[in-house]
Amino acid sequence: MPKNRNSSSSLAVRRRGVMSRVVHRVWAWVQETGAVTAQHPGRLRFGRIGTGTRLAFPQGTVFGEPWIELGDHCIIGEQVTLTAGLMPDLDLGAETVLTLGDGVVLGRGSHVIADTTVSIGSDTYCGPYVYITSTNHSYDDPHEPVGKQWPRMEPVVIGPGCWIGTGAVILPGARLGRNVVVAAGAVVRGEVPDHAVVAGAPARVVRSWDPEKGWQPPLRTPAPVPIPEGVTPEQLAAVALLLEDAADGA
Repeated sequence: MPKNRNSSSSLAVRRRGVMSRVVHRVWAWVQETGAVTAQHPGRLRFGRIGTGTRLAFPQGTVFGEPWIELGDHCIIGEQVTLTAGLMPDLDLGAETVLTLGDGVVLGRGSHVIADTTVSIGSDTYCGPYVYITSTNHSYDDPHEPVGKQWPRMEPVVIGPGCWIGTGAVILPGARLGRNVVVAAGAVVRGEVPDHAVVAGAPARVVRSWDPEKGWQPPLRTPAPVPIPEGVTPEQLAAVALLLEDAADGA
């Protein structure tokens, strides 16, 4: 290949590398600038947005925000939809419709649709693409298109400390207790007691906590060992390096 063609190819590679770095830096700036916080709410005027709470950019569909209250230190991922009411620009009255407690995490692409009241308790973590809704379509009239029939609405209550797996669906009228685990892809309706694990579509209880017997059926894996208090990130990194060195020398 002629020398000038090699030079042109090398120059094109360098230019592409420079442009790639520029694009990534610009996108990082856009994400930081477009994030919604109490100090920088942008166009969104929530009924409350707590200290340390952050909605990542880009946001999903958000409307009815005057009737939405977000607690402190919540993490709302990219493309998360939060809605209160059937459509934008409705007067929903004096009461809050959608409430997130402190420390709630909503994973990327999740939806919380609150046409009537939805409450998510503190320290509840939702994986990506979780769908929580207080509204479901009705099909009472067999002659009318389902999408044109008036939907059914029932409040949803999710207790504190729950873990809701990727792609789970929480249907109208669901009431989850404290520290409930919802398996990925589960479809939950009705009442779920405290300290239960549910899975399936429709979801059913597959494990529960008994004060005398512990978890039933028993857990198959040992409990994780917590990190001792006072251990710093630097110390953890040093231990990780030691383990890598030991593995390399084995």
